[in-house]
Amino acid sequence: MDLAELVADGQHWRQRRFVRCSFADADLRGLVTERCSFDDCDLTGADLGESEHRGTALRSCVLRRTTLTGSTLRGCSLLGSSILDCRLRPIVVTDCDLTLVALGRADLRETDLSGLRLREANLVEADLRGADLRGADLSGARLLRTRLEGADLRGARIDADGLVQARLTGATVDPETALRFAEAQGLRIG
Repeated sequence: MDLAELVADGQHWRQRRFVRCSFADADLRGLVTERCSFDDCDLTGADLGESEHRGTALRSCVLRRTTLTGSTLRGCSLLGSSILDCRLRPIVVTDCDLTLVALGRADLRETDLSGLRLREANLVEADLRGADLRGADLSGARLLRTRLEGADLRGARIDADGLVQARLTGATVDPETALRFAEAQGLRIG
């Protein structure tokens, strides 16, 4: 279904379901969704600025050049979605599942991502400088050249490969992560 011409400024959607729909270039600014689901949808170029989403699922969706500035996502799932070349900051993301999400080269500097599930997410070359990632699950995440300088990683779950591949200068880590980092660098702790 092609919904590219849709203008949903300020609308409130509850428990709606969209499958393989195109919202390309749609004006969804200020949209509020509650327990909606979007499966395999294309949101390329859509404007979702200042929108709010509660308990909504965007599974295997494509968000390319999508505007999300000023948006809030609470208790949402973005499982397997691709978020590429999007305007994201500032954004509020709370208690969300971003498992298998493609966020390569995303700019999420200074963003609170604490407690998020980012398992097996693609964060290659993402800019997370100064981000709050306390308690986040980054198990299996691809962190090649990910900028984590100054990030707070206390309590975060990160694989040894990720620790070696990311840029961590000035990051705050807990003792357990510091030991894993040292071991990943070939040091023997004795």
